[in-house]
Amino acid sequence: QVQVVESGGGLVQAGGSLRLSCAASIRSFSLYAMAWFRQTPEKERLFVAALTWMDGITFYADSVKGRFSISRDDAENTVYLQMNGLKVEDAAVYHCAADTRRSTYSGDNVFNSIGYDSWGQGTQVTVSL
Repeated sequence: QVQVVESGGGLVQAGGSLRLSCAASIRSFSLYAMAWFRQTPEKERLFVAALTWMDGITFYADSVKGRFSISRDDAENTVYLQMNGLKVEDAAVYHCAADTRRSTYSGDNVFNSIGYDSWGQGTQVTVSL
């Protein structure tokens, strides 16, 4: 079973930065995409950013474009989410997800939870005024 482990959350002031990390315990050739979603008690899990593993194409939610950046370390099967210009509304539990079944290649699945089969427990990001 694939393990996905996030780290890097914490408390930051509005306008500040955080970098989240996510490591997947799987061989690179079995990874098709990795992504970040976020969830608050009031909302369903929402897409934040994704990166396809074979060709490095990135996708972002409109709400984070220009502020967040997703990147990877191939050797470590790790994906990062650099978050700059954080806003109070960015506060959430951030979950990392991995696609090991090529599900994200179908339709718009790269933007949806259904595209990912392995999930981390989440890391809390809190943004204060």
